[in-house]
Amino acid sequence: MSSGVTDFRDDRVGTALAGTNPTVLRRMRAGFAVIGDVQHLPGYCVLITDTPGADQLIDLPPERQLLFLEDMAILGRTVAAVCARRDPQFRRVNLEIQGNTDAFLHAHVTPRYEWEPPEIVGWPPALHHWTRLMADPSTRQLGPEHDELRQELAEELDRQLGQALLR
Repeated sequence: MSSGVTDFRDDRVGTALAGTNPTVLRRMRAGFAVIGDVQHLPGYCVLITDTPGADQLIDLPPERQLLFLEDMAILGRTVAAVCARRDPQFRRVNLEIQGNTDAFLHAHVTPRYEWEPPEIVGWPPALHHWTRLMADPSTRQLGPEHDELRQELAEELDRQLGQALLR
């Protein structure tokens, strides 16, 4: 990470490695579990690589690819468990590696809910960003109102990581 970085969003991987990325929930084996700094759907998280310069999954050696994918599944189970407890209308979790905008390996872990608008339900969750979030971005920015959610995600992640290590 360059010393000129003043906003973690300018270098998410470097700031996670430096311990200055405020969205980091936990260090995992092949990356960092982070809570989305925009909560377009409650519980949205991202797994970011811990390998600077890795832009896509195939940039990692095969054994690190498998660890990243397993970490993604663990984060998916975490988000699903927390969101199901918090909202009876939780439906499922979507796991996606796209890499279309940000030039570092990351996986989106997005909870989906029954209360989502019908015109969005069958589409990728990124549509929320463009349809609902753009209408009032201030209402979904990560803030103190998400502290309880952040705590629940971190605690469940610890539980899920512990179970994964026992296998």
